[in-house]
Amino acid sequence: MAALGVLRCSKPCTKLDGFRGLAMVSARNKVPCDAAASHVPGGISQHGSGVWVRTFFRLVKPSGGGNTLHYSERKLLGYSADQMFEVVSRVEFYRDFVPWCTQSRVTARSPKALTAYMQVGFPPIVESYVSHVTMVRPTLVKSVCSDGRLFNHLETIWRFEPGLEDNPKTCTLDFKVSFEFRSRLHSHLAHMFLDEVVRQMTRAFLNRAATLYGKQSIPGRSGKVLPSGAP
Repeated sequence: MAALGVLRCSKPCTKLDGFRGLAMVSARNKVPCDAAASHVPGGISQHGSGVWVRTFFRLVKPSGGGNTLHYSERKLLGYSADQMFEVVSRVEFYRDFVPWCTQSRVTARSPKALTAYMQVGFPPIVESYVSHVTMVRPTLVKSVCSDGRLFNHLETIWRFEPGLEDNPKTCTLDFKVSFEFRSRLHSHLAHMFLDEVVRQMTRAFLNRAATLYGKQSIPGRSGKVLPSGAP
């Protein structure tokens, strides 16, 4: 993910509207971070700073401290690895479909790497950073953030493996993202809304694939969450 996914939503997003409203109200009224993060939707408990890991569609908190958030999922998709690689690696088009991404400009490119200037946020709160992307067609797209005021750390990994043996227009997606905001308030808000934010981001990439390549080849099974090591 060259961008952690944030921006222009075509439809109202209730939970994320709440995220934006909470951020703006908290900043305006100087609400303490702990107060802003006292309620976590979806039955997820918040136990202060720490590392959260999303396993399939659940978040769990392993032992250990720190403020880095981790998310991972494994899915069977109705597009080929080459098709999904093309969608994810074309960073210059992120501004057209990735939620909250207002700018995505490639400043340097080679066959296996690129550098992009990214801008994310919802006005009047907009931040920018530089993303360094490495690629191995059609199996890997990895991006790492630098020069950002928004993140201490941001790394996104997309891996595409063969899907169903009898259907070449399928692939297995292994998606991982880890990030840490510089702002304590942003970190608390991320604890609250990480699940919905990442769901919308991964959905945006699938919608982009549908725009470019049509419907998924396995509509009845597309997006199925797979356990680790599953074919």
